[in-house]
Amino acid sequence: MKKVLQTFTLLLITTYVFGQDKTITGTITDKTSGAPMPGVNISVKGTSAGTQSDGNGQYRLNVPASGQSIVFSFVGYKTLEFPVPSSNTLDVGLEEDVNALDEVIVTVGRGSQRTIIDNPVPVDNFNAKDLNTTGQFTFDKALQYRVPSFNTVNTPVNDATTLLDPYEIRNLGPSRTLILINGKRKNLSSLLYVQFAPGRGETGADLSGIPTDAIKRVEILRDGASAQYGSDAIAGVMNVILKDKYEYSTLNVTSGVTSKGDGGTYGLSFNSGSNFGKNGFINYTVGVNQTNNAVRSGIIDVPTEIATFGDPSAPLTDPSNAPIVAYLQRFPTANNINGTGETSAAKFTINMGIPISENTQFYSNAAFVAKKVISNANFRTPYWRIDHGLLHRPLPGAPDYTTGAGATGSPIQNEYLADKAAGVYQGYIGYMPTFEGDLKDYNATFGVKNDNNGWITDASITFGGNQQLYTVNNTVNRGLRKASPTSFKPGGFNFSHIVGNLDISKALSDKVNVAFGSEARSETFEIIAGDTASYVKEGSNSFPGIRQENARTNSRFNFGAYLDVSYDITENFLIAGAVRAEKYSDFGEAFVWKLSSRLKLLEDRIVLRGSISTGFRAPTLHQIYAQSTQASFAGGNIVLSGLFNNGSKEAFLLGIPKLTAEKSDNITLGLGFNPTSNLSVSVDYYNITIRDRIVYSSSITSSSTTSTLGQILAAGNLASVQFFINGIKTRTQGVDVVASYKGLNVGTGRLGLNVAGNFTLSNEILGTPNEPAAIAADGSSILNAQIKSLLVEGRPLYKVIGGLDYSIGHWNIVLNGTLFGTTRFQDLDNGGAVMNNIKQVFSPAVVTDLNIGYEFSKHISASFTINNLFNVLPSWKLELTGNTTDANYAAAKATLENAADRSLLEGFLSFSGRYRILGYNGSQFSQLGTMFMGQLSFKF
Repeated sequence: MKKVLQTFTLLLITTYVFGQDKTITGTITDKTSGAPMPGVNISVKGTSAGTQSDGNGQYRLNVPASGQSIVFSFVGYKTLEFPVPSSNTLDVGLEEDVNALDEVIVTVGRGSQRTIIDNPVPVDNFNAKDLNTTGQFTFDKALQYRVPSFNTVNTPVNDATTLLDPYEIRNLGPSRTLILINGKRKNLSSLLYVQFAPGRGETGADLSGIPTDAIKRVEILRDGASAQYGSDAIAGVMNVILKDKYEYSTLNVTSGVTSKGDGGTYGLSFNSGSNFGKNGFINYTVGVNQTNNAVRSGIIDVPTEIATFGDPSAPLTDPSNAPIVAYLQRFPTANNINGTGETSAAKFTINMGIPISENTQFYSNAAFVAKKVISNANFRTPYWRIDHGLLHRPLPGAPDYTTGAGATGSPIQNEYLADKAAGVYQGYIGYMPTFEGDLKDYNATFGVKNDNNGWITDASITFGGNQQLYTVNNTVNRGLRKASPTSFKPGGFNFSHIVGNLDISKALSDKVNVAFGSEARSETFEIIAGDTASYVKEGSNSFPGIRQENARTNSRFNFGAYLDVSYDITENFLIAGAVRAEKYSDFGEAFVWKLSSRLKLLEDRIVLRGSISTGFRAPTLHQIYAQSTQASFAGGNIVLSGLFNNGSKEAFLLGIPKLTAEKSDNITLGLGFNPTSNLSVSVDYYNITIRDRIVYSSSITSSSTTSTLGQILAAGNLASVQFFINGIKTRTQGVDVVASYKGLNVGTGRLGLNVAGNFTLSNEILGTPNEPAAIAADGSSILNAQIKSLLVEGRPLYKVIGGLDYSIGHWNIVLNGTLFGTTRFQDLDNGGAVMNNIKQVFSPAVVTDLNIGYEFSKHISASFTINNLFNVLPSWKLELTGNTTDANYAAAKATLENAADRSLLEGFLSFSGRYRILGYNGSQFSQLGTMFMGQLSFKF
């Protein structure tokens, strides 16, 4: 008995000494700088115990008796693991991992999740620092200076486009890149882009509304992925991954201005959150920002202005020209205020995960953006628009600049003459309409993810929407004459969707992974009519309203299912395949597939990869149902002109078929070269063919009264028609090159070098457009030279981004140069028939950006960015194009060889110089020149 008691006592003592929980404390620092590191994740391996370091890098961890080792991890640093020490103290220094992003598990794609190196298709990965050091104020513009294949730019002509600048990957338009938020489909904008600029006739998600401070990283899959994700993923997929685990709270104060002192930007953003339970978290971002307008009005070219509004055959002193000359002497810019609009925005984003059980998590993310923009229309000079004294800005002592208005003897002309005789126009200098847009964009996802014996099930529902409402002020409806108001509500648009997803995946073995799932989606598009005064008669000048008969609400539903299988034949050789079927309630069915493979050689130093796939893009509800027409009085009849949808009687009479899905064939071949852990190079070739590509047609008219087209137009009282049609087949080929060298020791600091480029080998329309019979027989075409040019050469022929990132002590310096290649536009609206053989060509240019950051303490840091360091502006010239046998070739050549005619034509392309820097169509980069941006950050 005595021995039993002794044994039991010894067991109790042993259990107390060696088996009880233990408390470990310590400090975590950066191994290079020695600075304390807050927010480091510390966990006891094999248990649920864990904590994070505080703002001073200190931690306190309760280690269970069963704990054997402690793991320290932080994004961008090497993960370390230590055995539980015998003492109660453990200090750790973490070393930066130069290859951290290469080893991040890529979430874009289905089935087995792999690192960038292991993936059979090319994926770009950018973290928050990569975006912030661009010094750009919005997410879309940050991507412009980080992703060579991504292009976007402020358009020269504003109004509704101030709410959304079109963007695209691989020159394929915004509709062919799928945007995801945490792997779930983001809603489209409600705006259908109709300006004569790249992206015409399309829509996309509002990237500018996503707050950069809420982003953890961005993955861009540069390959067709319709078999995995469905419609829109022809050019690629962009997955925006929000911040999740809470590390610390951040308050960012931002301000900037252009070198001309305008375009001021001001921003305030707060990111915070909390961690709870095992793997539970909430992370949210609140931000407000303001951007003032930047004015880049040009000096008016007098000869072009006279050719437009006066009599070019008469002397300058002629009554038809003298008021123009006098006005421009006093106002050289014709009082125009163009450049970029004014934007105010408030943004809120939240991301959370709540553990329900050991293997189940509820997750959710949501965002709301409210935005208001104000932009200016072209100033209505008195020799352009008089509008009968309804709106006038008198200038004491100024002469009468008016030259008459309306047809002789008409009521409008008589009213004008009576007002003029009464002295109404003495000192009248015109007026400038303003456009105001109010936007609300939201998205929210709720889901449950479960891991049961290796079967991972993810069920979710996503809501999203975008509404835009417009206001036009300081203008008139000329047709209403003195009964016209001066403020109008021209209507707007609304788009919303509800998406349900069920995704199931399982690693059947260490070689075979399978994933399958389904998606059900409901979409609704609403066209909101304007007030009556905005569209009757001539409509509100500068932005006519949406007619009541064009207002409508349309919806559709689609259901899709996919299967994805990957097989690691060996450790180095992978093959994967996917199939997907979709059913749409409006246009029918789609079936697509994808095969991909990857081979690693020489211990992963060389990676060969490739894929071949088919894809599709469903026509957006905007393209199917949008209708924007304007009535006018001609020949004793009310005639209509504008965009008619494919369900209209006008489209039926012209033989315009209903829209169907675009179909694509994608081929990607790539080579990755990783000779060392610091150096990586990849080259990827892509070939994308799109059949039945949807285009927004030219304006169709006919001067014939006997042709079928002429008779159809006459019978329908139509002056001109435009429509959407599955009109062309295109092929886009190019090469993406990415190279980087990280972790190069220079002095006591570290240097990273990188270069990436996108080179378009060809972007062409194959064959002839699908012309409706009546249009073809009349000699017209759905695609004139101007629209063809926008499609195939309206974005840079190549774009290369090179830079360095140097860190030393508390300093960080990032220097980037972006080379924008040649961009061409062909403008038929300004310049006449000779423009069929003349193009506006923008020269290659390099934009240099410098970002300098300094960490004052663990709580305070600052950065200063100079964008476009050398104030490089877009530069263009006119070039002869086409063949000597073309009908207008000789006249075009003669025009360019005559200095006066050439100058006149340049004036036409820039509205007499109002848009001297860009012209009407845009360019490959911003016209604002040098910009300064400063940011002060507080961490706590």
